[in-house]
Amino acid sequence: MEFTKMHGLGNDFIIVFGEKELPSDAAELAVKWCNRFFGIGADGLVYILPSEKADFQMRIMNSDGSEAEQCGNAIRCVSKYVYDHGHVDREQITIETIGAGVQPVTLNLRDGKVETVRVDMGEPILDGLQVPTTVDANPVVDHYIEANGHAFKFTAVSMGNPHAVIYVDDAVNFDLTTWGPLLEVHPMFPKKINVEFATVRDRGYVDMRVWERGAGPTLACGTGACATLVSSVLNGHTDRTAVISLKGGDLNIEWSEADNHVYMTGPAEVVFKGVTS
Repeated sequence: MEFTKMHGLGNDFIIVFGEKELPSDAAELAVKWCNRFFGIGADGLVYILPSEKADFQMRIMNSDGSEAEQCGNAIRCVSKYVYDHGHVDREQITIETIGAGVQPVTLNLRDGKVETVRVDMGEPILDGLQVPTTVDANPVVDHYIEANGHAFKFTAVSMGNPHAVIYVDDAVNFDLTTWGPLLEVHPMFPKKINVEFATVRDRGYVDMRVWERGAGPTLACGTGACATLVSSVLNGHTDRTAVISLKGGDLNIEWSEADNHVYMTGPAEVVFKGVTS
């Protein structure tokens, strides 16, 4: 099978185009191909499929074989792929996701290729039970949680997939590998959770590091950056537009007061192409 390796700020994916539907063995293939020692190596396996609602549908299998409802970095990669390969010739397209519905995308071109992508990520879900968490509140802001005897406070946001944003003194050097796995599977999160550890530098800039559900520590998370901006506004830390700085680079995030939608802008890049054995 032919594939293209792509990444959004280091959050990397194996992109497959041409299947009519999600293969029955997609979970097993994701585990095999995403292995960085015995496979291609990636955070996820992404299928670009036909859609009856949008230009294309995106299905994302995490490296552990579970399926992600949405991924901000993947949708930018998918958008670049379909334009650069001539499958669309418009700078305004739509991508269907299983968790966040149909999302409008604006392609920003340079020399005839997509350089950056602006995605309408839709309205954030703030009701605790819908995120989902076990907390019956709307919104869930600065809520107490304990893991292995250590107390944290989180704000819950769904961007089509669930996030818990936790503010720490130094997100850049935070011990992700200790606390991320514990919080991901905490009983307070019925479908597990993506965990963002954030440090606010000023009202327009936030450092963030992420432990992704089903993938572990990644260099970037687009939906996590969106959730971090929404959380930061709810907590009074930032304005409605800010740079969210991840290990792999920066994303520009806006939570529009006009339509309540979150907009994410960032790059997508091709690494290489190949054929699986």
